[in-house]
Amino acid sequence: MPVVRSKICGITRVEDALAAVEAGADAIGLVFYAKSPRAVSVQQARAIIQALPPFVTPVGLFVNASRCELGEILDAVPLGLLQFHGDESPADCEGWHRPYIKALRVKAGDDVAASCAAFASASGILLDTYVEGVPGGTGEAFDWSLVPQGLSKPIILAGGLTADNVGEAIARVRPYAVDVSGGVEQARGIKDPAKIRAFMAAVRSSQSSM
Repeated sequence: MPVVRSKICGITRVEDALAAVEAGADAIGLVFYAKSPRAVSVQQARAIIQALPPFVTPVGLFVNASRCELGEILDAVPLGLLQFHGDESPADCEGWHRPYIKALRVKAGDDVAASCAAFASASGILLDTYVEGVPGGTGEAFDWSLVPQGLSKPIILAGGLTADNVGEAIARVRPYAVDVSGGVEQARGIKDPAKIRAFMAAVRSSQSSM
């Protein structure tokens, strides 16, 4: 089985980013969405990214951001990957001279394959839990059986993942990567290094056992 990549999202502090890196995370997520308890300022984001070593990707998460707002942030913050977590169209996600992933909130009856195919220019598709009126970070898992095999894009699995269930999630969905935020926190926006280590150990263990 290919190596499953990992992203620790909702990072708000340098020490949490470094804890994620030390545990083996491939990417850290920075939330540029003011309504989120995990939102960061441009200044926070720059400080966090400056502390990262090579080969760890800083990902910027946006929810229906205006082109003006997005452009200003990208001018100020050296993000390596963009994550669009709202109702953005493919055209909204393109043209920023950076690779992007598109988040889809999954519920029964969705045509996940068609939604993936609609974002042909995306580097990958993130599948999260659908909760009405909440763009993400719900801490709730969705029914993994709703994810079809053979999708057209690499899949990043999110939504309610913890050290206790990520192994089962990987075995059932076989994603390219997993994405966790609330499952490794001691409080909203404040990560728990022990939970990060346990999560990453569970990811590694799930692969060695397959």
